[in-house]
Amino acid sequence: MNKMILTELKLFLRDPAGPIFAILLPLVLLLGLGSTAGLQETPPEMGGERIIDTHFPTMMVILAVVTMALTTLPAALVSYRESGVLRRMSTTPVSPVRLLVAQVVNNLAVAIIATVLLIGLGGLVLGLTPPRNLLAFAGVFVLGTASMFGLGLLISALAPSAKSAPGIGSLLMFPLLFMSGMWVPREFMPDLVRQIGDFLPMAPFATALRDTWAGHAPQPLHLVVVAVTLLVTGGLATRLFRWE
Repeated sequence: MNKMILTELKLFLRDPAGPIFAILLPLVLLLGLGSTAGLQETPPEMGGERIIDTHFPTMMVILAVVTMALTTLPAALVSYRESGVLRRMSTTPVSPVRLLVAQVVNNLAVAIIATVLLIGLGGLVLGLTPPRNLLAFAGVFVLGTASMFGLGLLISALAPSAKSAPGIGSLLMFPLLFMSGMWVPREFMPDLVRQIGDFLPMAPFATALRDTWAGHAPQPLHLVVVAVTLLVTGGLATRLFRWE
């Protein structure tokens, strides 16, 4: 298994555009916009908290995760299916499932690196406080990231071609990012929009991350929604995934 992961890592790094984009874009946005006046303000809707304190860095973590989960991962897996790699592997003692696991591990590693850099450089450059409830933050990160990868695997199962896979992921990603507060904090959204977002996979993940970053416990409803997303998408991806 370790050899498979290392092999996939070498292939992964031959086209570093996806991983670099997932790491650099959130980091540049955080460091570039973090000192602007708009993010330094303390709107009353935010409960005395600046947008830069927990909301914006949390959304940059979400952006890094979903970039890998909904675009990079599906594109790689569908291209393997198109090129016949999965079919050929199915005739060897090496299970194609190992390739899926190796892909998930490599994409997860990039998401973790991006998150660590966001927390570390955000603290050094902008003076941001790291997550106050670090253990809970890590738990929510693992659960939420797994649910996003489950969604990515489902896209991989349904996408008709490697070219369409990242497009499908992007079509799904941007509305979910909006509902999670990427461009407009959820505190500024109408109640109905927030309530709808609470039952979609990304907004509960983002809110739970933000709660733990601020030192609070995540809301049980948000954890349940994220866990159900993981179970449903993982189950459907397993049932529908085509090796050829």
